[in-house]
Amino acid sequence: QVELVESGGGLVQAGGSLRLSCTASGRTDRIYAMGWFRQAPGKEREYVAIINWSNGKTYYADFVKGRFTISRDNAKDTVHLQMNSLNPEDTAIYKCATGPLTTDDLKYDSWGEGTQVTVSS
Repeated sequence: QVELVESGGGLVQAGGSLRLSCTASGRTDRIYAMGWFRQAPGKEREYVAIINWSNGKTYYADFVKGRFTISRDNAKDTVHLQMNSLNPEDTAIYKCATGPLTTDDLKYDSWGEGTQVTVSS
Protein backbone atom coordinates (compact mmCIF):
# COMPACT_ATOMS: atom_id res chain seq x y z
CA GLN A 1 0.00 0.00 0.00
CA VAL A 2 1.08 3.56 -0.72
CA GLU A 3 0.24 6.32 1.73
CA LEU A 4 0.07 9.89 0.43
CA VAL A 5 0.09 13.16 2.34
CA GLU A 6 -0.40 16.55 0.69
CA SER A 7 0.66 19.92 2.00
CA GLY A 8 1.04 23.51 0.85
CA GLY A 9 -2.55 24.59 0.38
CA GLY A 10 -3.88 27.85 1.70
CA LEU A 11 -5.63 31.11 0.96
CA VAL A 12 -4.24 33.45 -1.69
CA GLN A 13 -5.49 36.38 -3.70
CA ALA A 14 -6.08 36.16 -7.43
CA GLY A 15 -2.78 36.28 -9.29
CA GLY A 16 -0.87 34.70 -6.44
CA SER A 17 1.07 31.46 -6.23
CA LEU A 18 1.16 28.31 -4.14
CA ARG A 19 3.40 25.26 -4.16
CA LEU A 20 1.79 21.97 -3.23
CA SER A 21 3.73 18.91 -2.16
CA CYS A 22 2.77 15.26 -1.86
CA THR A 23 4.96 12.73 -0.11
CA ALA A 24 4.49 8.99 -0.53
CA SER A 25 5.36 6.24 1.90
CA GLY A 26 4.90 2.50 2.04
CA ARG A 27 5.28 0.53 -1.18
CA THR A 28 6.71 3.43 -3.15
CA ASP A 29 8.55 0.97 -5.39
CA ARG A 30 5.21 0.31 -7.07
CA ILE A 31 4.63 3.91 -8.16
CA TYR A 32 4.31 4.21 -11.93
CA ALA A 33 2.72 7.64 -12.21
CA MET A 34 1.66 10.31 -9.79
CA GLY A 35 -1.05 12.80 -10.55
CA TRP A 36 -2.78 15.83 -9.13
CA PHE A 37 -6.56 16.09 -9.22
CA ARG A 38 -8.92 18.69 -7.85
CA GLN A 39 -12.55 18.92 -6.90
CA ALA A 40 -14.63 22.00 -6.17
CA PRO A 41 -17.97 21.83 -4.35
CA GLY A 42 -20.72 20.60 -6.66
CA LYS A 43 -18.33 19.79 -9.49
CA GLU A 44 -16.75 16.66 -10.89
CA ARG A 45 -13.22 15.76 -9.91
CA GLU A 46 -10.78 17.06 -12.53
CA TYR A 47 -7.44 15.87 -13.76
CA VAL A 48 -4.82 18.60 -13.29
CA ALA A 49 -1.38 17.16 -14.03
CA ILE A 50 0.44 13.83 -14.20
CA ILE A 51 4.10 12.89 -14.09
CA ASN A 52 5.68 9.64 -15.23
CA TRP A 53 7.65 8.51 -12.19
CA SER A 54 10.40 6.78 -14.14
CA ASN A 55 11.19 9.26 -16.92
CA GLY A 56 9.67 12.49 -15.61
CA LYS A 57 7.45 13.19 -18.60
CA THR A 58 4.63 15.53 -17.68
CA TYR A 59 1.04 15.98 -18.80
CA TYR A 60 -1.29 18.88 -18.08
CA ALA A 61 -4.95 19.70 -18.34
CA ASP A 62 -5.57 22.50 -20.83
CA PHE A 63 -6.84 24.91 -18.21
CA VAL A 64 -3.54 24.90 -16.28
CA LYS A 65 -1.00 24.85 -19.11
CA GLY A 66 1.41 27.73 -18.75
CA ARG A 67 0.41 28.33 -15.13
CA PHE A 68 1.08 25.09 -13.24
CA THR A 69 4.20 22.92 -13.19
CA ILE A 70 4.42 19.38 -11.85
CA SER A 71 7.79 18.01 -10.78
CA ARG A 72 9.18 15.04 -8.92
CA ASP A 73 11.88 14.14 -6.44
CA ASN A 74 12.18 10.37 -6.67
CA ALA A 75 14.74 10.14 -3.88
CA LYS A 76 12.26 11.74 -1.50
CA ASP A 77 9.19 10.05 -3.02
CA THR A 78 7.69 13.50 -3.43
CA VAL A 79 5.81 15.29 -6.17
CA HIS A 80 5.24 19.04 -6.32
CA LEU A 81 2.74 21.26 -8.05
CA GLN A 82 3.84 24.85 -8.53
CA MET A 83 0.74 26.94 -9.17
CA ASN A 84 1.12 30.46 -10.54
CA SER A 85 -1.38 33.05 -11.73
CA LEU A 86 -4.09 31.53 -9.61
CA ASN A 87 -7.67 32.61 -10.16
CA PRO A 88 -10.86 31.97 -8.16
CA GLU A 89 -11.79 29.13 -10.52
CA ASP A 90 -8.78 27.23 -9.17
CA THR A 91 -10.40 27.03 -5.73
CA ALA A 92 -10.76 23.35 -4.86
CA ILE A 93 -9.47 20.51 -2.77
CA TYR A 94 -6.32 19.25 -4.44
CA LYS A 95 -5.40 15.60 -4.07
CA CYS A 96 -2.47 13.56 -5.27
CA ALA A 97 -2.76 9.96 -6.36
CA THR A 98 -0.66 7.10 -7.67
CA GLY A 99 -1.63 4.76 -10.45
CA PRO A 100 -1.23 4.08 -14.15
CA LEU A 101 -0.40 6.77 -16.68
CA THR A 102 -3.94 7.88 -17.34
CA THR A 103 -6.19 10.88 -16.75
CA ASP A 104 -8.97 8.57 -15.56
CA ASP A 105 -9.09 9.13 -11.81
CA LEU A 106 -11.00 5.89 -11.32
CA LYS A 107 -7.88 3.96 -12.31
CA TYR A 108 -5.72 5.38 -9.53
CA ASP A 109 -4.94 3.13 -6.59
CA SER A 110 -3.93 5.38 -3.70
CA TRP A 111 -5.11 8.84 -2.73
CA GLY A 112 -4.16 11.48 -0.25
CA GLU A 113 -6.79 13.22 1.83
CA GLY A 114 -6.23 16.48 0.00
CA THR A 115 -5.21 20.04 0.71
CA GLN A 116 -7.52 23.03 0.35
CA VAL A 117 -6.64 25.79 -2.11
CA THR A 118 -8.75 28.93 -1.89
CA VAL A 119 -8.25 31.86 -4.24
CA SER A 120 -10.06 35.08 -3.40
CA SER A 121 -11.20 37.66 -5.95
